Amino acid sequence: MIEHFLVGFALILGLALGFLFARCRRRGGDTEPVHHILLPFTGTEISRRAIDAALRLARAEGATLMPAYLAQVPKQLPLDCAIPKEADSAMAMLEAIEQRASSQGVPVDARIERGRTYRHALARLLDHETFDRVVVSATATGASGFSGDDLVWLLEKAPAEVLILRPGPADHRVLSVNGGKASQLIAPLAVSARTSAPRAMR
Repeated sequence: MIEHFLVGFALILGLALGFLFARCRRRGGDTEPVHHILLPFTGTEISRRAIDAALRLARAEGATLMPAYLAQVPKQLPLDCAIPKEADSAMAMLEAIEQRASSQGVPVDARIERGRTYRHALARLLDHETFDRVVVSATATGASGFSGDDLVWLLEKAPAEVLILRPGPADHRVLSVNGGKASQLIAPLAVSARTSAPRAMR
């Protein structure tokens, strides 16, 4: 009688442990790497629509927003030289973007990338960062810091999905920096997108 009881108890215990083990493995297998959405920008302002589009994507996909300030370093200076004025503007902009992202529950992993030109800085960024989306802002006049050629180059070179947002003529909403402090200026957008093979996610 006792032997039957022990055998039955062992079977029940084995089934319970097997269930728990399988459940733990299933949970571990469902864990996906964190997605990153790259938001490169230049200068002391960026379209509010571009930020909001990137944040909507990040929220929907459980992604981390990666705002990246691109800084130009003159050729006569070392690429890693101090650039205090640009650094101040970059930090103010990145802080403003992070505050907006935090209010919507989106994690942020900010960057400052240097280059001789904006395209060079962007190329360096693409070379050593991993992400699976790029959201970039362009103005209707092309005067956002990225030229039309830069945007075409990005569409060809970025190993990820690219979303280019171009404000309409009446859309003047931007996140900008004045005197080291960020402000929001108060508007529809034309959207251009291209998808290529996503880079490995982090």
